[in-house]
Amino acid sequence: MDATIRGQAFVVGDNVDTDQIIPAEYLSYNPAVPDERAMFGRYAMSGVPASESGLPDGNVPFADDAGGFALIVAGRNFGCGSSREHAPLALAVAGCRAVVAESYARIFYRNSINGGYVLPLETPARLVEAVRTGDEVELDAAACRLVNHTTGEAYELTPPGDAAEIIASGGIFAYARERGLLEPKT
Repeated sequence: MDATIRGQAFVVGDNVDTDQIIPAEYLSYNPAVPDERAMFGRYAMSGVPASESGLPDGNVPFADDAGGFALIVAGRNFGCGSSREHAPLALAVAGCRAVVAESYARIFYRNSINGGYVLPLETPARLVEAVRTGDEVELDAAACRLVNHTTGEAYELTPPGDAAEIIASGGIFAYARERGLLEPKT
């Protein structure tokens, strides 16, 4: 994981569930097949109501023509719902590299880290009212700081602990192999 992530923010509220992150109708795609894996990214966050995201009705945020978002800013309980690993995978395939939320559903949090998909960072402040969809933001993961270049405001984030190392390694299995806890892949 790069220490700095810069790009547009996609902002959502509280209790965004895995059905909103990647609706069930797109779970028929096989992430092991490259053309099908791309569909997870294309439909990431497509279940979030437009009224919550600040996007016009019918606009899928990560669709090819929407420009994509480098970072998601969310409220409380992000990733609640079912335990599908497809949710953080969809975000990663869409080009999202980190999520900054007040809190996470634990299964989404661990799936994000274990798969090495996106860096989930927590914020003690309610950023969903301070950052808007489309704002230019910069996340310094090493310093645990988010800067909104659109407004000039900066926010301190909770350090991720070992999670950053696991994600940087490419997931829990790669992390364990690097540390000699698993046999190397053959």
